Amino acid sequence: MIENMILTIGLIELNSVAAGILVADAMVKKAPVELVEATPICPGKYIVLISGDVASVEESIAVGLLTGAEKVVDQLLLPQVHEQVIPAIHALTEVGTLDALGIIETFTVASAIVAADAAAKAAAIDLIEVRIGKGLGGKAFVTFTGDIADVEAAMEAGCLAAASSGLLLNRIVIPAPHPDLVGKIL
Repeated sequence: MIENMILTIGLIELNSVAAGILVADAMVKKAPVELVEATPICPGKYIVLISGDVASVEESIAVGLLTGAEKVVDQLLLPQVHEQVIPAIHALTEVGTLDALGIIETFTVASAIVAADAAAKAAAIDLIEVRIGKGLGGKAFVTFTGDIADVEAAMEAGCLAAASSGLLLNRIVIPAPHPDLVGKIL
C-alpha cells in the first residue's frame, strides 16, 4: 500500500500496450521508485504511474520517455502531490456525505491527476475518485465534494491546471445532488 509520505509522482501514458510494458520495466530498473500502477487503458493505451523522491522519479521518467519515444502520449512529473490524490486514483477515499459535487473531465490521465492535485490544494474539498481511462475511451475524470463555495474554488483551480495543457474536456458543478445519485457516486 502507498504511504501518505509520497512527495512526488510521475506518469507516462503511451499509445501502445507493448511499449507501455517495456517502459514500465525500464522505469523501475532505472531508479528506486514504487510502481503504483502499470495497466492498459482504453483505447489500447497504457499508463505507468510511479512514486518516490523527486530525483528518483525524474530519473525514472527520463528513461521512460527515451524508451517510449514516439509512443508517448502524455507525461507528468508532480512533486509534492496532495495526500488525497493516490487514494483517489485507487478509489479508496472515504467520503461521509456528498454535498456539492464537482466533476472535471479530461482527455488524458495525466491532465486529470494534475487537475485533482490542483483542486485539492485550492480548497477544503474531499477527492472522491480519479478515474484513469479504463472504460472511458482513454479519457479520465475527477470527482470531489465539499460545500458549494469550496467546490467552485477547487473547480476553478483544477480546470485551470488541466486547461493549461489543452486537455480539459468538460466541467460540471452539481450544487445538491439527488439522493439516488449519491449512492452511485460514493
